[in-house]
Amino acid sequence: MVREVFISIYLCIFSFLFNLSKLFPINKNKIVFCTSFTENPYFIYKELKKQKLGCDIVFLTNNSTCYSFFSTNASPNSKVLYFSPKKVVTFIHSIYHLATAKVVLVDNYYGFLANINFKKKANCIQVWHANGAIKRFGLQDPSIKDRSKRAIKRFYKVYRKFDYILVGSKKMEDIFIKAFNASTKNIKRTGIPRTDIFLQEELKVSLKNNLYASYPILKNKKVILYAPTFRDSNDKNNQFPIDLELLKNRLGEKYVFILKLHPSVKMNSLSIMKKSDNFLLDLSSYSNMNDLLFITDFLITDYSSIPFEFSFMQKPMLFYPYDLKDYEESRGFWQSYESLVPGPIAFSTHDIIEIITQNRFDLHLIKQFHEDWNTYSRGKSSKNVINLIKECMNH
Repeated sequence: MVREVFISIYLCIFSFLFNLSKLFPINKNKIVFCTSFTENPYFIYKELKKQKLGCDIVFLTNNSTCYSFFSTNASPNSKVLYFSPKKVVTFIHSIYHLATAKVVLVDNYYGFLANINFKKKANCIQVWHANGAIKRFGLQDPSIKDRSKRAIKRFYKVYRKFDYILVGSKKMEDIFIKAFNASTKNIKRTGIPRTDIFLQEELKVSLKNNLYASYPILKNKKVILYAPTFRDSNDKNNQFPIDLELLKNRLGEKYVFILKLHPSVKMNSLSIMKKSDNFLLDLSSYSNMNDLLFITDFLITDYSSIPFEFSFMQKPMLFYPYDLKDYEESRGFWQSYESLVPGPIAFSTHDIIEIITQNRFDLHLIKQFHEDWNTYSRGKSSKNVINLIKECMNH
């Protein structure tokens, strides 16, 4: 109840400031990215610059990693604003840009959309941060049953603000229709911009060489990347779910183990080996996940969307859902976990070691998985999105 009161107050203030800003005329050249992730917005932005459309670009984010990334990588004539009530001035500026933009691109769920209405000639495009889904989200998230009627009504209002939803496959299209209560007319089969890089061979080689230069430990060894899903209870027991000492003893001679944890997981609160260890490399703060996939030989994950991107590489992946039963009850899956994941499932560090050393992988499964989930992502997704943006700007 208290939570809903605070949300209602926040949304009322937001709505007031937004409607005030709508008194200003729409800027037909303004594109606003409201972003929690870096990859999709950055690839769209790069294509915008490449085509020299002369647009006014504004990035809005309350994520410090995104803010730092776009502040560094965006051109000087683009704006990057910290989109948080804690930063009052930039927050008000952010709302102004949202209210006067011709095109707004969002890559996540943003509650403020429930209480605002964009101008008639403006469009809101949902560029979801993943091109596939294992766990349920949106209106299909099992936790929604515990939310109030007011909250559920708010969810529906948010999803109705998406004029277009970009997809990379028919599978993801079906999921969005259920998760967002969307219609097929909202769906655009552009492919997912963040996947374009997997079909750009020269760029992949360059990024790999940069990583090898920055982290010489990666050279001449097989790379294992561990990238688990963020859990709300991550630090509850202060225990890391993999026995890294055992892993090092069995694999340390030939392998390097990269950690890519969610930014909310504090490394100093986990009982793990020192960052300087010659087997373990913590790259949790590395901003672009896709880059790490290019130097990865074996991916270990659980319920993350990373396998959908990694399948472009046609390399082995294994799944470590050590809390499968609890996670399935709390979050749920779009289909049975065992039938969805394209690789062997481990439940202990011993399982992980055996799967890797015995090479228990079926690459045919990964090929089929890739074809099912990346149907429309063929290296020109960013161009396809720019074509959609042009249509929006010209009507």
